[in-house]
Amino acid sequence: MLRSSLLYLSRQQRIFDFVKNVGFARKMASRFVAGETITTALAAVEQLNAKGISASLDLLGESVASEAEARDTGRQYLEILDRIEQKKLQANVSVKLTALGQDISDDLGLEVVRQVLDRAKQYKSFVRLDMESSAYTDRTLDTFEQKLYPDFPENVGVVLQSSLRRTLDDVERANRLKCRVRICKGAYLEPATVAFPDKADVDRNYVEAMHRLMEHGNYPGIATHDEVIINEAKRFAKERGIAADRFEFQMLYGVRRDLQEKIVKEGYRMRCYVPFGSQWYPYLMRRLAERPANIAFMAGNIVKESLSH
Repeated sequence: MLRSSLLYLSRQQRIFDFVKNVGFARKMASRFVAGETITTALAAVEQLNAKGISASLDLLGESVASEAEARDTGRQYLEILDRIEQKKLQANVSVKLTALGQDISDDLGLEVVRQVLDRAKQYKSFVRLDMESSAYTDRTLDTFEQKLYPDFPENVGVVLQSSLRRTLDDVERANRLKCRVRICKGAYLEPATVAFPDKADVDRNYVEAMHRLMEHGNYPGIATHDEVIINEAKRFAKERGIAADRFEFQMLYGVRRDLQEKIVKEGYRMRCYVPFGSQWYPYLMRRLAERPANIAFMAGNIVKESLSH
């Protein structure tokens, strides 16, 4: 019930309009969001790189309402790629097609994302197409396979969610294409007709998808904070003779920083997903919904930090 409530709150603009000016809420968001500007996000990436952790930058926002907003988001991604190149950072970017205008028109979304991919190709960089709710899965994968991947095979990849019942079929489709996949559990509340309602089934599906991607895929991103699954990935890699440079672990900014650094010290690759921007509220609510225990965790840390100053 708490998860459903948090996901409901993530969609309420009026609540965001209120809480964005509340200091405590902004403090909670700062745990998971690297500020509101490109400059603050790049500073966070520099700190991660210094610890041997690469990054994927995500300008928060989805389902823009106008062509002007979509084009402005695309322009900001071009600037992000330019500044990553200028600073020689170990980082790429993640984008949502709806943030680039897909819901306004497929042609607009395609035009803007191709501009971003052209710039990434120029720099030999990479763009990950984030996956949104299940209503967008077919549209995202079809756009990727038919209209983007043929022209940018080295520069674009997708995300698959183990919460969805269809995902193992999508893994096989991706492995046939030899495209890059990030496998995650999924942060959207979905109907039981398309998604597994039980966590045990989501986890089981994740591990099976992970095994297939590690053995037959192209440099998969294993996006999880679940130590049981992380240890299974290490065991499977050792058993099958899969080198540590054939995949990477991925985690969210501000989550299990201790584990991120431990994995790097063990000789594995680690990439941190770094969100930033003014639209931090929906993102924060979804992160809390994924693991409601994060509420107590963050609140406790904020109180400790407040008392120490």
